[in-house]
Amino acid sequence: MQRPRLRDNKGKEPFELYPLGQIPDNIIYEIGKWMTYHFAVGKSDITGEDWGDIFAKSIGGEHLGKPLGLADVVFEGMAWSVKSIKQPNPHKATNIRVISGRCSPDYSYGIMNPHEDVEGTGTAVLAIYNERINIAKETFEPLRTSILVRNFNSMEFLLFEHETARYNTKDFIWRAKENGNIEGFDLLSNKHKFTWQPHGSQFTILYEIPPSARRFKIRRPPVLDFEETMAQIGFDSSWVTIL
Repeated sequence: MQRPRLRDNKGKEPFELYPLGQIPDNIIYEIGKWMTYHFAVGKSDITGEDWGDIFAKSIGGEHLGKPLGLADVVFEGMAWSVKSIKQPNPHKATNIRVISGRCSPDYSYGIMNPHEDVEGTGTAVLAIYNERINIAKETFEPLRTSILVRNFNSMEFLLFEHETARYNTKDFIWRAKENGNIEGFDLLSNKHKFTWQPHGSQFTILYEIPPSARRFKIRRPPVLDFEETMAQIGFDSSWVTIL
């Protein structure tokens, strides 16, 4: 849905490369092309940095060297937080767990014992996450999260996105598990939504796959021959200077 026209938001209409969740076929083809290239040069998988590069190239955007808040990839004033996870069967996945990053209540709020007040710790973790959204939205709007679910053995992929919105801390209740992790649950549905690990401060968000998710496969390319590639680009010993 487009932003509503109001009398007091003149001149603030955000640019959208495409409507939320409606990832065009041409972008899927570009992603598939860059994935194919990565395999052709001998890679067996991609890193988070690789996925950021691939997504940025596929939309003609820029992959920031350092994220601004949650903004990883930007284009004409809008931004995406890009994530990728492995799954045995991406096309049949219904829900996934995605590591958002590290949220440190001890650094941000001086909470030295996270289990002393579990509810307070969970609220602090969400507040840190929300602040990263605030930082990104000061410069970029809209802000979306784009998630790639991948299996490089079957060459199957699933891609979906959603609006990156702040969470209302009052909508969740937090509980400590026996392993020390602290989990956040939706107050109304009691669904598990977040996991925070005190060791390492890792913050994980649980997502349901939306109906708008795009599913695609790519053909496994042959790996380029090293010697042929070197000959093709005209490489010789003069390319290397020993200092």
